[in-house]
Amino acid sequence: MSSFNRDVLVLILEELKSDKNSLFSCLLVNRTWCLIAVRILWRNPWQYFTTINSKIIMLFNVLFLHLSKESRDILKGQGIDNHITESHECPLFDYINFIKYLDFFFIRCMIPRKTKKTKISIVKSEIFKLFINNNTKFIHLSIPQNFYNQIHLIPGAEHCFSELESFHCNMDISQNILEWLVRCKSIKKVIIENMFFNYSVKCLEIIKLIEAQESLNDVKFINLSESYESFDKSLEKSLIKHATTIQYLRFDWTPITKFLLHFVNLSCLEIFLPGYSVWKDLNYFENISLPNLKILRTSRVRPIILTNLIENIKGNLTEISVLYDYHGDDSKMFIQAIYRKCPNLRYLRLSLLLFRNIELLISEYESLLSNSRYLNGLIIGYNTEFKWNEFFMILAKSSPISLFKFKFSSNKLIQLKDIKLFFDNWENRNSIILEISNKDYNVNIKAKQQLEDLIKKYKVKGIVDRYSIGFNTVYHENEFEWN
Repeated sequence: MSSFNRDVLVLILEELKSDKNSLFSCLLVNRTWCLIAVRILWRNPWQYFTTINSKIIMLFNVLFLHLSKESRDILKGQGIDNHITESHECPLFDYINFIKYLDFFFIRCMIPRKTKKTKISIVKSEIFKLFINNNTKFIHLSIPQNFYNQIHLIPGAEHCFSELESFHCNMDISQNILEWLVRCKSIKKVIIENMFFNYSVKCLEIIKLIEAQESLNDVKFINLSESYESFDKSLEKSLIKHATTIQYLRFDWTPITKFLLHFVNLSCLEIFLPGYSVWKDLNYFENISLPNLKILRTSRVRPIILTNLIENIKGNLTEISVLYDYHGDDSKMFIQAIYRKCPNLRYLRLSLLLFRNIELLISEYESLLSNSRYLNGLIIGYNTEFKWNEFFMILAKSSPISLFKFKFSSNKLIQLKDIKLFFDNWENRNSIILEISNKDYNVNIKAKQQLEDLIKKYKVKGIVDRYSIGFNTVYHENEFEWN
């Protein structure tokens, strides 16, 4: 195969990087296809796992095949005699060199459970050396909670992380690692979770880490436990230095300054306020325009505050996700702003959980649907009384032809007759992909079965394509994906 054709094949298979089943099939075509597919599959092998199960144990066993004779002898010399030291098979590929994402949540799980406590540090040291040495290089580093190993002191660490592009950690990370990472200038993505401000020195190191980067474009501060104005303000100031390069931003505190005014290239904004937070400046976004904003996700931000933002945006928003669980009557203006200012909207989530005057919104939903001709997915959630029958009639009558993906959640079970009404009026349209969630389905098996029986009838008729009935009404960052 010519180098040109091989380069084209690489580009094609890269498009399948999120489709592991298709990549697996590519392994069987020929050696060239196999080598390219293996590199892609092993770039971030951890992404295919969420828990420690039998499949990831098999992956660990493949990685153990890379242990050097010296490492095996060290382990045997310490009385460690198990499958780690016994296997002498030679792996087909140098898989560890293919790995570019180093996730220590999984790496530390490689230590066999039956390892004696007195031997754990020895096993851990040899496993860590498998990954951190002068022959490997990683673009992503993830350090989990309660991880206190000084990995920066392992020989080869400087080389391993010299081209680091993304970094993910919890706030209890070792301060020494943070100080060491400040030397790195190539990080483009930073995710800091579980921010506790009693780690005052670490807060300063986080700010230094942010300021030190040269091309930062994705920053997320997640799960703020408490807020200190002085730190928030300093953090906002450090972010301003990257205002022209940052495209994705999440923060979980009420902004202190008008720092967002500077983010002219921001593509995605996420604001998830903690329960104790109160955003008093209702006009915060009055003079702030984010011309390139395409994705807006918020939690506990009053709709009236977001209305000002949407009014100033130039119509580029394609995704809006809003969760608001306090009493308030400003949602009508917010919905009006959406259908006036967001002509390119494709995905919308509105979870106005405690909105009191539902009647005010029903008519606005009709205008919203009529003016959102590209809308493809809709998520609606309420914890108050909601006239689902009226809403479903409007949905069937006014939905654009592009809309057929739905998620509905409520603290009360949606009546079967209302869902049936929706299905009966959805004829001659694209088949529905549907998710319905209610915590009661976890215990009320009869209600769940009745709903499933109803949906199956309409699946036979072609009204419903796929469906799922869930228990959890809280969606995650992939909320606009339908199973």
